[in-house]
Amino acid sequence: MMKRWLKNRHIVLGVLLLLVWMTQLIPALATVYSHTIYPFISYGLSAISNLFPFAIGDLFIFLSIIGVIVYPFYGRFRKKLPWKRVLLRDGEYLLWIYVWFYLAWGLNYSQKNFYQRTEIPYTAYTPENFKEFVNDYITQLNRSYTPVNSINQDLVREETVRLYNQLSDSLRVHRPPHESPKVKTMLFTPFISMVGVTGSMGPFFCEFTLNGDLLPANYPATYAHELAHLLGITSEAEANFYAYQVCTRSQAMGIRFSGYFSVFGHVLRNAQRLLSEEEYTQLFNRIRPEIIQLAKDNQAYWSAKYSPVVGTVQDWIYDLYLKGNKIESGRQNYSEVVGLLISYREWKKQIR
Repeated sequence: MMKRWLKNRHIVLGVLLLLVWMTQLIPALATVYSHTIYPFISYGLSAISNLFPFAIGDLFIFLSIIGVIVYPFYGRFRKKLPWKRVLLRDGEYLLWIYVWFYLAWGLNYSQKNFYQRTEIPYTAYTPENFKEFVNDYITQLNRSYTPVNSINQDLVREETVRLYNQLSDSLRVHRPPHESPKVKTMLFTPFISMVGVTGSMGPFFCEFTLNGDLLPANYPATYAHELAHLLGITSEAEANFYAYQVCTRSQAMGIRFSGYFSVFGHVLRNAQRLLSEEEYTQLFNRIRPEIIQLAKDNQAYWSAKYSPVVGTVQDWIYDLYLKGNKIESGRQNYSEVVGLLISYREWKKQIR
């Protein structure tokens, strides 16, 4: 009986591994998964996650890491099992985790990118379109400024869900699986702040989590960014883009400003790289001093919590993870949101 169970289990694992690899290699299967299958998976898994007040995905990952490390010693020295069997069991568990990750969410990495999904043509940077974009961006950023001293979580959730539903068809993004998606606070917030992470997507139970140390001005855009991941968006640049589009359309002033402010650093870095020193200085001097001070305060706030050693290791691991999942630019992918915004802006101008 036990041998039959082991044989059947291994057959199922082999079939699921083959299915994952085929979906990664065959674009048509990836499209079927992301368009048809994933919405049902996210609905089911997030419904289970919503039953718990804490981030069960964080707990699952933590316990899995502990188990994978501890089990070899337990199996070898307590159960007296041969090393080969112990390591094979550990390896099999990791393969089940691998399969679960990709079937539950990770196969979205194999879907079409933003330009292919939306049929919005890519627009290359030119001095003219970048200057036009950045000038308009600074104008809108200044106009949207409002002090954000508190977080109205219910309002952020309602506005974000409403606007994702509104933009779903035109920007080819799934609608939220539930009317009130339940965001969780990361279980290990102090450690997460040490590595500079403000939010994450928990793929195993389709839940999204936010850092408990988030500042009010960052909360709405981070919420919308992580919700984009739950909706099947894997690219960090695309998640930034969707968060920007959602938040800047809100009638709530704090949410709208959070959207503009969320790409502030990316825009400035691109401007510093592409504009002359004189042009950059002129642009920078146009920014409201309150916004510059807010950016400085944000940087000081997170720098005080950041651990260079732990953060560098995490950055290296995450960079490898992204590159291993078809995000060729790795962590630099975040800043590619500016290219998406310029392409979208040029496309809007053409269809008017």
